[in-house]
Amino acid sequence: MADFSDPTEYADLRAAVREITAAHGPAEFAEHGRAGIPQSGLWADLGRAGFIGINVPAQYGGGGAGMSELVVVAEESAAGGSPLLLLLVSSAIAVEVLAKHGSEQQKQEWLTRLADGSVKVAFAITEPDAGSNSHHIITAAVRDGDDYLLSGSKYYISGVDDSAAILTVARTGVDETTGKARISLFMVPTSAPGLSWNPLPVAAQIPDKQFTVFYDQVRVPASALIGVEGEGLKPLFDGLNPERIAGAALGVGIGRYAVELASRYATGREVWGTPIGAHQGVAHPLAKAKIEVELAALMTAKAAWLHDRGLPAGEASNMAKYAAAEAAVAAVDAAIQTHGGNGMSVEYGLIPLWGMARLLQIAPVSREMLLNYVAHHTLRLPRSY
Repeated sequence: MADFSDPTEYADLRAAVREITAAHGPAEFAEHGRAGIPQSGLWADLGRAGFIGINVPAQYGGGGAGMSELVVVAEESAAGGSPLLLLLVSSAIAVEVLAKHGSEQQKQEWLTRLADGSVKVAFAITEPDAGSNSHHIITAAVRDGDDYLLSGSKYYISGVDDSAAILTVARTGVDETTGKARISLFMVPTSAPGLSWNPLPVAAQIPDKQFTVFYDQVRVPASALIGVEGEGLKPLFDGLNPERIAGAALGVGIGRYAVELASRYATGREVWGTPIGAHQGVAHPLAKAKIEVELAALMTAKAAWLHDRGLPAGEASNMAKYAAAEAAVAAVDAAIQTHGGNGMSVEYGLIPLWGMARLLQIAPVSREMLLNYVAHHTLRLPRSY
């Protein structure tokens, strides 16, 4: 029979992450969000404790755990009011791709530093004219002797200014049969000549800024290629499921934080001599939000469990990401409504969290593409594209 209780080590992990996060808290998240400054202090503290690299293999200095444990870290930091967006990229995509497909040299160079959080790695796949259609990317890598030259641009790339490298998806040819791009993955140091980026003016007040990244004949050695040239779809998708799982964990954590905050407020806030939480108009939206967050948490745990055992996890990962983002937005919205005018105040810090939750409905994959996945792969419905 399935055991839905947290193992003792998970309870200890949750407590440790919450204690570290509490030293920073939602006020810091909001302040950094307004200034567009990464939460480097929280990241460093979690890294020193071994939690940022909890899923890095032990031989490279990491925790030797899996996505299930990274889910706990992402969820609990978010539940403490400080969701860390780069956990989706640096700890989920980069670590999982490098651990499974990186060369020994790449693992020694990058995993050993990702293990303690001393470096971050950004991820660049999205382009202005390609959107969710990765087969139409135009950023190209051309072989030049012992090197590759990368040219093109990427759009809405998170945390480039705070990263040591960008895991870059580029085309290295065209499939003669399908006409689709042959995809390859490269580790591109952010210090590489010819690489530049401009911040995108995004209204959501979250700490990690978004960028347009430009590759102007960026030269990288052949050793920067991950796996086999033209066969990057396998390592790419081995990173995208973890990204969705970690994103779902952030959504669950945000939802938990919002419901807990609103419940405390609704218990202590009295109007006409009665706590507002006694009224069903306040209580029912919070109860509904709690139910939806817990359901999303179950699917997130299932997706991580499947991934860690090498079982097909695409369906569960997409469902978890969809459910968690929807639950997070609904929970923060219910919390704002519960607080009334205070829901808009800086003091209660709900608007920055709403921005992060709303972002999760769009990125790293939109709710519509998640629904498309379930429609096509689960329900076997015909495709419209």
